[in-house]
Amino acid sequence: MFHRIRRRAKGPSEVRKRLAELHAQMQDQVPPGFAVPEPEPGAAAVVDDFLPPELRGPSHDQVEGEMMPWKQPLVLDGEIAVCAVCGAYRDWLILSTRGQIWLRCRAGHQQQETRIDTAWYNRHSGPADATHATFEDCLRHLGH
Repeated sequence: MFHRIRRRAKGPSEVRKRLAELHAQMQDQVPPGFAVPEPEPGAAAVVDDFLPPELRGPSHDQVEGEMMPWKQPLVLDGEIAVCAVCGAYRDWLILSTRGQIWLRCRAGHQQQETRIDTAWYNRHSGPADATHATFEDCLRHLGH
């Protein structure tokens, strides 16, 4: 500890002098790209899209709805959801379309479910594994 105090009392070392000289030389230099003006807000830069067109999925405004299978009983607010026509309580297809949620049983009966919202659907659905042109194609894909 005392050695450091004595060294500092003697004055700056050779290394500190060189460092001070370099600092003085670089004082007026500007880093590259520092003073480059930003592009105008109206001018958009053209960049390549991340994925090629054949690998892109449709956007939300191009899709009429989404559906997912739900094999186990669906419990909502402490009650099991039951088909109003046939009484089925498992093996549902849950459809999300235009902000509404619909349940479809294996027999093909559909009923609107107001206890489920789009946020619930988004939390419980996984990534889409396929897109289909018609509703019937999607039903066939999911085995209904």
